[in-house]
Amino acid sequence: MAFTTADVVKLRKLTGAGMMDCKNALTDADGNFDRALEIIREKGKLIANKRADREATEGVVLAKVSDDKKFGAMVVLNCETDFVAKNDNFVAFADSILNVALAQKPATLDELKGLDLDGRPIEEQVTEQTGVIGEKLALSFYSKIEAETIVAYIHPGNKLATLVGFNKENVEVQVAKDVAMQAAAMSPIAIDKDTIPQTAIDKELEIAKEKYRQEGKPEAMLEKIAQGSLNKWFKEVTLINQAFIKDGKITVKDYLAQNDKELEITAFERYSLDG
Repeated sequence: MAFTTADVVKLRKLTGAGMMDCKNALTDADGNFDRALEIIREKGKLIANKRADREATEGVVLAKVSDDKKFGAMVVLNCETDFVAKNDNFVAFADSILNVALAQKPATLDELKGLDLDGRPIEEQVTEQTGVIGEKLALSFYSKIEAETIVAYIHPGNKLATLVGFNKENVEVQVAKDVAMQAAAMSPIAIDKDTIPQTAIDKELEIAKEKYRQEGKPEAMLEKIAQGSLNKWFKEVTLINQAFIKDGKITVKDYLAQNDKELEITAFERYSLDG
């Protein structure tokens, strides 16, 4: 069977593979388009298997909110090199996955992987793109939040993103953005101390006690001294109690109150490829 340039272009559009790869696949398939499509997909699986033990620590972190600003989603698509992470097609592929998450609102990462993207499961598409790109790809993280207002922030370079949810509708755009950037810059682990897992608090308390024990402080005083350190730690790692990055004299909680005394943060998500 003969094939035309239009067949090559169509195959490239469906798979994202290079023109020469598409031409070779059609040649190997004797012009049979469906078989050529399978050849490219099989190549993706083969390369994925060969690269399974590679580390995919580069990639992109993307976040986006629904049109009504009440649902936000975040995905992380990993690759092996920063060169690929900066490739427009790679970023566009990650964005297409994010759009599926935004539209379908899956509950888990596994559920997201099973959803259709252009008629086929996302997990299969990731494997196929491994063959196209030639690097191990992995959809490694997905998170969602729901709130009355949600804002998304992606730091330039696509290595860090945040989602922040608020308890009221129509939050002032600049206020919401400031808080999202605060979460990005200052890496909080919780909204306030009441939302920090007790295990994390106990661990921090023990670290403080051991520090002061090594400094020779009396054993009877360790609990009280360590509590002081713990309170300082709460201010550093809880979003509403952190010093506001645009005005270190006030906290994030103060900043919210200045704009709306009833405004509260109800949820947030932060992910950074750099830790």
